[in-house]
Amino acid sequence: MHSYLSTALSRHQAKNIVLLFALAITAVSGARAQTFSIIFNLPLSANSPWGSLMMDQAGNIYGTTTLSNTESGTAFKLKNSRGSWLFNPLLTFTQPDGMTPYSGLTVGPGGALYGTTVDGGTFNAGTVYALRPPQTFCRSVTCPWSRTLVYSFGAGGDGAYPYLGSLIFDSAGNMYGSTIGGGSLNQGTVFELSRSGGGNWTEKVLYSFAGGSDGAAPASAITFDAAGNIHGTTENGGNSSCSSGCGTVYKLTPSGSNWTETVIYRFSGVSDGNFPVGGIIFDAAGNMYGSTAQGGPNVGGTIFELSPNGGGWTYAQLYALTQGIFGPGGPTGNLVLNSSGALLGTTITDGANGVGNVFKLTHQGSTWTYADLHDFTAFDDQDGEEPVGTPILDAGGNLYGTTLGGGSQGCSFEVQCGTVWKVTPQ
Repeated sequence: MHSYLSTALSRHQAKNIVLLFALAITAVSGARAQTFSIIFNLPLSANSPWGSLMMDQAGNIYGTTTLSNTESGTAFKLKNSRGSWLFNPLLTFTQPDGMTPYSGLTVGPGGALYGTTVDGGTFNAGTVYALRPPQTFCRSVTCPWSRTLVYSFGAGGDGAYPYLGSLIFDSAGNMYGSTIGGGSLNQGTVFELSRSGGGNWTEKVLYSFAGGSDGAAPASAITFDAAGNIHGTTENGGNSSCSSGCGTVYKLTPSGSNWTETVIYRFSGVSDGNFPVGGIIFDAAGNMYGSTAQGGPNVGGTIFELSPNGGGWTYAQLYALTQGIFGPGGPTGNLVLNSSGALLGTTITDGANGVGNVFKLTHQGSTWTYADLHDFTAFDDQDGEEPVGTPILDAGGNLYGTTLGGGSQGCSFEVQCGTVWKVTPQ
């Protein structure tokens, strides 16, 4: 497994994390003007969610888990029924069509849901798949969906092991994503899948990372800017001051039938952080926001902004997280920008209890203020621990997310099932 996230998973399995909590800029941690609630405790048959959630227009939530009774993962739906949530396991992943979905689901043209698995497939290097609802009317709450194998990775230099980042689509219906391995130098790829007739898809590698100054191992989701350029982060590569490279923010620009990579920023691992596992997001002015999971002034990761400046980019650190007793655990999912321009996110081992928190950064002028919205308790309590995925917002500004562990479904000490949670602003 990947370097930083394998360490995070080991900490999760150990269940012995106690972190010190400190704030590095103007901070408000005591006043909590919102309500936290658990909307569902995941069962042993569908546990350990790493990927981001997705919400449809009816307010139903979709997600994936990496483990199940057969240890291959699941896709699930939570149906919103008059304020209650009904759980529907859509699919349990098995070979030969791929296993272990670390990424979330994305709705594609025609209404099918698309995602990736990091294991399985023809070459055991991961897959892209499509999920579709039953073709005939189903009266049961737990109606299984059908899965179609879209693509198997590992056939040469096409990439291998698509990881945390959910897939994205362009206006023409082409699909894009990244892999942490494979490619011409086995350092990861950014790829495109386009329809080629008869229900088939053709893969094209847009860029193969070399593992040096250009970056390596893009674990997170990619995103388009307004001009159609692709942006993302690599966990490794870039600045050699870290043993495997501290990570980068990159841009891919279409040039005829090819794409050209530009490194926007290389992390040093000291003042600005390292391991940008989460991806980046844009605001309306074209500024980028992201995070690192380690490093920075307090060694616990950072929240940063990259602003366009005359053809280049200006880096600004918005917040520095603090390392705890057993190591850092900053954000591993993307940040979320709400309608007021505030940034929301989660950490996996920060917070008062060392098992993660939900935070908010608001700004007035050039000053950003940090607020701790919720501290997760521990593995033996019901609110969960270690929220690793990207949270999502609904139309009312409510924030939803998952925890890797915790919950109250009677799972064992070794396997904590996880929860789906909601933060409601007041």
